[in-house]
Amino acid sequence: MRKTSKLAFVLTAALLLIVVTACGNNAGKETASGGQTTVNIATGGSAKPFTFVNDTNKIDGYDIQIVKAIFEGLPQYKANIETTEFSSIFAGLDTDRYQIGANNLGSNKERKEKYIYSDPIFENQFVIAVKAGRTDIKTFSDLEGKTTEVNPGVNYTIALENYNKDSAKKPVVLKYTEAELAAQLQHVEDGVIDFSILDGPMLQLYIKEYHLKLTGIPLSQEDSDRIGVPYSYLILSKGKNSEQLVKDVNQRIKELITDGTISKISQQYLDGDFAPKIQ
Repeated sequence: MRKTSKLAFVLTAALLLIVVTACGNNAGKETASGGQTTVNIATGGSAKPFTFVNDTNKIDGYDIQIVKAIFEGLPQYKANIETTEFSSIFAGLDTDRYQIGANNLGSNKERKEKYIYSDPIFENQFVIAVKAGRTDIKTFSDLEGKTTEVNPGVNYTIALENYNKDSAKKPVVLKYTEAELAAQLQHVEDGVIDFSILDGPMLQLYIKEYHLKLTGIPLSQEDSDRIGVPYSYLILSKGKNSEQLVKDVNQRIKELITDGTISKISQQYLDGDFAPKIQ
């Protein structure tokens, strides 16, 4: 009888230990040491100069430095930056595994329904990249029947898909790829594809770094509107703490615009001042 009681006590104690340990593990996901809330930030690491792995094998780039500057002024949070596949950024935001996505992310209708947008962190100019000397492409309508490579799910791809569906008399030929932008732009120069749509500052940096013989054709306001507003943002999950988090992040963005920090980061990574105006 005593053996049975002793065994029951041991089992009960073990179960309590398991429950306490499990609760402790869950709490660790909520807060870091010192009562800080951990914010998990996802980035793809392959959209240079916005996010990339540098020569010291560390994640770097315009978006990354903006994120670091934001959280340097928010001591109540501990920022944890992780690299992942582009599609996994959104999968992680959907489940609140990640609280923020930082990957030169633009705005579109589908994303706005699912996620929370920060204030803009970058003001953009969309361009069509073509081989130097080519003169037959100037607008979206000139892209009909032409071929390009696109990454799934990004704003430029969605804009071309919608154009094919809603407006094109002859569809733009879209070749879906996971290739990095440098390879896609090389294909434009080599004549493998006809064009690529991207940010103007990014194109100029790739031309400079890879000595590409390309020209950027600025899009008209009408064609730019097909892609979306000319800004990029941080995207936040709709988790339980997101309302306060986005308020804190937006306040820091305003401070970093006002004190010139974003302009300095822009000059360093983009060779120009592309800081947005305060919203």
